Order: sequence, then structure tokens, then C-alpha cells
Amino acid sequence: MIIETETLQQSVESEHEHQTKDADMVFSSFLSLLDSGEIRTVENIDGEWIVNAWVKKGILLGFRLGILNQIQDGSPFSYFDKHTFPLKTFSVKDNVRIVPGGTSVRKGAYIAPTVIIMPPAFINVGAYVSKNTLIDSNALVGSCAYVGERVHLSAASQLGGVLEPIGALPVVIEDDVMVGGNCGIFEGTIVRRRAVLGSGVILNASTPVYDLVNKTIIRKNRKGSIVIPENAVVVAGSRKVESSFAQEHGLSVYTPMIVKYRDERTDAKTALEESLR
Repeated sequence: MIIETETLQQSVESEHEHQTKDADMVFSSFLSLLDSGEIRTVENIDGEWIVNAWVKKGILLGFRLGILNQIQDGSPFSYFDKHTFPLKTFSVKDNVRIVPGGTSVRKGAYIAPTVIIMPPAFINVGAYVSKNTLIDSNALVGSCAYVGERVHLSAASQLGGVLEPIGALPVVIEDDVMVGGNCGIFEGTIVRRRAVLGSGVILNASTPVYDLVNKTIIRKNRKGSIVIPENAVVVAGSRKVESSFAQEHGLSVYTPMIVKYRDERTDAKTALEESLR
């Protein structure tokens, strides 16, 4: 039995608080809609990213209901996980290109048509990956993270996941963003459209970003998120530590810096190669 979308939220929230005999049915309906992208953890409403806390509650309900089980018994790639979160299944009709080599996508992650996933990559439950995006080798899209259209998530980049606290904003990568290799984006960071993150950039709520162009310092907002501006080009930098001990030893700390805003030269360097698609 599939529950109508308009009543699903109430059912999920009720089962999250007090499980009943209907919990399995409610979760099954919930997971089906999450998997198809009809519901999602985070949405952009009038330019602001808003958390759908009830969707997180639905995912947590699945973990609570789940029983540890061996998946794909007899396969050399069998693994042990909650039975409520099997691997996501694909067919050629989905128009998602998954290159062989050990990639795993958990059921409950939405992968749009025309996405390319290079091996090995892992995409966790609640993640939402939009069309024409490339997920490169050894990349992680954590639970509930949002990835926009035409994003390049380069090799070994990590988008942190978040299920708890319920109201915490997940990582958001907007359209046309270039994420360089070995980047780490965590703690509800929002990267606005067309931004470019150079290799090795780490973004989290605790580390301010220095905008050298506008001579400002970007700190976490009232919701606890660092927001990288549209078109910003961010690189990994450092700044001096002022204590006498640090000065004596020439110490500095890592800091991300905006060194420019995107221009035609940047566009040329970051353009996705359509022939690969």
C-alpha cells in the first residue's frame, strides 16, 4: 500500500515518535518517494535553503526499524547493513552512467538522469544529485547532501552527511559549481552557483573564509552555515598565528581564501567536456 504524499509527513512524524504496526508500511512508502526524488531533505524556497526535518525523521525511522542482514548472499561483494536500506537499483532506462569499479549508491538517494558516477564512489541515503553532474573517483556524497546541476565533484572530494540534529542543514552545492580534488565540505556549508573550489579546500562552520577581493571575512550565519558567494574562486591558504610561540616557530593555520570571482578564463578551465558524456 502506497500512502498519498500529502498524508505521508504526518504519518512519518507519528511513527518516528511512537512506532505502531503500520511503521513498516509507512517507511516503505517514504523510501519509495525519497528514492524517486519526489521528496527531499532540503529545498530552496525563495532563495533560502530550508531543511525538511520530517524527511530526516523518516530516514531515522528506517534505521530504527532495520535489522542487520547480509546483502547479496553469495556474492564476492556481499556486505552487512540494515535491511531497510539496500543498494539502489538502476536500469538502462534511468540514463545514469555508472562506470564499473566498486561504486555503491544506497536506496533513498536520488540520482537524476544524465549523472555520471566514476569508480569507486559512495552516495548515501537522502542525498540528491541533479542532472548532468559528474561524481568522480573516490568521492563521497554524504547523507542528505544536495548537489545541483552540472556540478563536477572531483576525485577524492567529500561532502559531509548529516542526519542529526534533525534541524541541521546538510551540505548544499548549487548549480555549475566546480569542486576540485581532495576538497572537504562539511557542517551545512552552502556553495552558491558557479563557485570554484580549488584542490584541497576544506570548508566547515568553524573556519572563516577570507575574501581578498571584497576585503571581508565570511563567518557562519545565524543558522550555523558558511555560505560561499556566487562565482567565488576559493583556494587553500594560510594565515599567521600571532602568539609569541607561533611566531618563534613560524607557525600558521589553514584558511580558505577567495582570490577572485569567476571570469571567462575560469570558465574555460572548468568547462565540462561534453564529448565525455
